[in-house]
Amino acid sequence: MSDRSPLPPVRLASEPELARDALATPLLSRAARLARWAGAGTRVDADGLLTEEQLPAAAGVLGLGGDGAATRTNQAWRTAVDTGLVGIADEEAGTVAAGAGLALLTGGSPHEVLAVWLTALQAVLAQAGAPGGEDPEAGAEFLDEVLATFYLLTAGEGGPGGGPVPLPVLAASVIVPGDMGEPTDDVLRQVSEAMMWLDERFRLLEAAGLVAYRPVDEELMTDAEEEPSTPVDEADVARYGMVRLTPLGLYGLRARLLEAGHEAPVVGDLADKGADALLDGTAAFPPAAAHAETEQWLARREPLVAARELLAAARGADPGAPLRRLRCQQALSLVGTEAEPALRDVLDDPELGGLARVWLTERGLDDVPAPSQEMIFWLTIDTVAAQLAAEGDSEELHALVKGLAEQHSGFFAAAWRVRHPRTADVLEAMGRLHPDRRIAKEARTAAFKARSAYGS
Repeated sequence: MSDRSPLPPVRLASEPELARDALATPLLSRAARLARWAGAGTRVDADGLLTEEQLPAAAGVLGLGGDGAATRTNQAWRTAVDTGLVGIADEEAGTVAAGAGLALLTGGSPHEVLAVWLTALQAVLAQAGAPGGEDPEAGAEFLDEVLATFYLLTAGEGGPGGGPVPLPVLAASVIVPGDMGEPTDDVLRQVSEAMMWLDERFRLLEAAGLVAYRPVDEELMTDAEEEPSTPVDEADVARYGMVRLTPLGLYGLRARLLEAGHEAPVVGDLADKGADALLDGTAAFPPAAAHAETEQWLARREPLVAARELLAAARGADPGAPLRRLRCQQALSLVGTEAEPALRDVLDDPELGGLARVWLTERGLDDVPAPSQEMIFWLTIDTVAAQLAAEGDSEELHALVKGLAEQHSGFFAAAWRVRHPRTADVLEAMGRLHPDRRIAKEARTAAFKARSAYGS
């Protein structure tokens, strides 16, 4: 994932919860069992794997049988070695000894347990990305891109608690170009091949606790060479594979993204920072994440103190100020009437007086002075500017623009005179968004007047 723009903020489970999940994964629990089983008589070959003679006993310890028992046992052993649960005491003799990692699993902190799990995950991902016969670098890069895309698809508003992602959707989101309308047969074939490739990898990553996975239906596997198609029947879509990121997987993928240089915020990161950091930091957050972050920030402060900090941080004429004031207004909606003195203190403030009146009125408080016409129009321009910054040309903004023009006759005749740094930009946007040609022209004319008069 080459894009270094901030990723959606996520909510992580607590480290004790995540450590318990890590210890319960087949990957780590099997490795720990083998590490406890290994003793002075355990022998390994030149590659550090258990010798053929040792495999049946080791598989028995894990309760594994059947055709894949040897492979799964070797994988568990390799994990034990990679994570330091066991060490090679003498390479020439092929003897082993207990490793420092085993003590961490039983007596270490949750953070230390997770560090062991992350090491195991790293090894499994390396194995999953490039099995025998494939280009190791290309396979690893493709898997990294898929997992980063998966993080984006599931780690935002819905998070790991949301529904699973159909495997065709995940594969297509990586392979199909964003500007392609109807995928070509060649592209559909690539998606189909990627699905089969990912099916095998997600089976492996499920054992690591990264995902919960419903594999591709075996009957579909036999039809993989047929003409490619995309499933459209919702009742059948699960047959093509469904994958969900677990809370532990969210933690693991975020750790990898951070290591790769991405900005991957967590809800709660701003709780100990100032109001300016909160308003600027949540500016690009989706609504639910901004709400959760703000709740945590407010929980650590007295309501009146918090309100004063928020209002002070919301001032400004810079390009980000309107969105800061919108986030401030949203944060203040979570504060009780204890904050009333802070809002009354800014009633005469040209930037904050409008939102203060809205807050006081919504709570049914007495003696709220009526806003001046100038303040009403200033607040309107500020609100539209904030919506433009937050959502762009959204449906909500279209409705807001249409409503403003319909509810206020002569709106544009007055609006161009508003001394707000974004007046001309807002009026130009209204001219672009309004469906009525006559009204759109009025908005563009008003924008021209604003630029001519104030150079904004």
